[in-house]
Amino acid sequence: MKTAELVFIPAPGMGHLVSTLEFAKRLLDREDRFSITVLVINDAFGPTDDGLLQSIAASDTRVRFIPLPQVDPPPKELSCKSVEKFITEFMENYRSLIEETIINRVLSASLPLAGLVVDMFCSSMIDVAHELGVPSYVFFTCNAAFFGFTLYLPTRHDQVGIEFRETDPESAIPSYVNPVPPGALPSLAFNKEGGYISFVNHGRKYQEADGIIINTFYELESHAVSSLFNDGIPPVYTVGPMIGLKGKTPSGDNQAKHEIMKWLDNQPPSSVVFLCFGSYGSFGEPQLKETALGLERSGHRFLWSIRLASVAEKLAKPTDADNLEEILPPGFLERTRGIGMICGWAPQVEVLAHKAIGGFVSHCGWNSILESLWHGVAIATWPLYAEQQTNAFQMVRDLGLAVELKIDYSLGSSVLVMAEEIEKAVRCLMEADGEVRKRVKEMSKKSREAVIEGGS
Repeated sequence: MKTAELVFIPAPGMGHLVSTLEFAKRLLDREDRFSITVLVINDAFGPTDDGLLQSIAASDTRVRFIPLPQVDPPPKELSCKSVEKFITEFMENYRSLIEETIINRVLSASLPLAGLVVDMFCSSMIDVAHELGVPSYVFFTCNAAFFGFTLYLPTRHDQVGIEFRETDPESAIPSYVNPVPPGALPSLAFNKEGGYISFVNHGRKYQEADGIIINTFYELESHAVSSLFNDGIPPVYTVGPMIGLKGKTPSGDNQAKHEIMKWLDNQPPSSVVFLCFGSYGSFGEPQLKETALGLERSGHRFLWSIRLASVAEKLAKPTDADNLEEILPPGFLERTRGIGMICGWAPQVEVLAHKAIGGFVSHCGWNSILESLWHGVAIATWPLYAEQQTNAFQMVRDLGLAVELKIDYSLGSSVLVMAEEIEKAVRCLMEADGEVRKRVKEMSKKSREAVIEGGS
């Protein structure tokens, strides 16, 4: 017997949607008295993959989806200056429509509204919950350490009143074990175009919520989680790892997936290093050449997802490369035939689960980190954007769960990561008896224990 309704408001983008829906499904597995409605917002940077959404929706018919009409996004120029401010304003533009939709399409049903579960970028929806007289819970799709950083921002801002600077000393942030150098801070910390102040405001707003739900687990981030048990911080619930264990294949990519998995089936166990950099990860031709040389010199087998930035549209997602002979070093494809495979889009979850994979060169998005830990695959860090620098710092310095390739790299950097650095990191990553590999295998076991009955 259903007794109460929860409304979930995720931000658009697969990195937010997938973990939010995994949480909704697990909540229903534990507590079947809830009914859950998800308000679906289209991506401002382009339409959400409807096929992907439909497959997610079809995978659990207990969840109701209400697609919302598109509202006008902020000016496109703003996204070039600050993606964080752009997304924050875009979500704020939905506020009255979301309140209206809840009143007309949720409250009109027979079940009472138990509360709103809002994405980390939707902190303005906490006010909607206040107006409706129901509790609000923030679903934080990043990790506990970065949540602690977001709470640290208002305190710091009240003291100094300006953004971070590259010349600042290391910052003692309670959610990190070690002081954090400026190079390991996310680009938003330095952004004078609204990115920094947007997150200062999110940090203030989170403290008005009735609870914070974080996609992490205590055994992984014990220091960060413990730092959040303080007066003035809403109760924190660690519900991770929330990962889609069955990857969703975008329409049109089934053949590519089949070819990749077939190639992996023919490789020895733990012999392949996988390079993949997320939905928006791409590099220019000079960096691709250095990466190719580093991989070749390492002598290890590799599966490399190469994506090219769109020339015509700055905000468009990268596309697959169709002129690899022109982009990569002369003779590289011929010399590495048999030990390497290059693809465009890759089914990351299935690849990480494959017995042939021995290491992962990653942009350190939080979902990717959780997936790699779940499958016991060690990471070499190559962060690009968002909070990935702090993720890389935490994984290498605080937790000892990753090999440092780079920590202070950012997308669009004119600095090349040289072949020697890549070769060294890949060799270190693929050491069969390496210390990092052992620690990752132990954490893999703990991540699985966290989500079983009686787990943390």
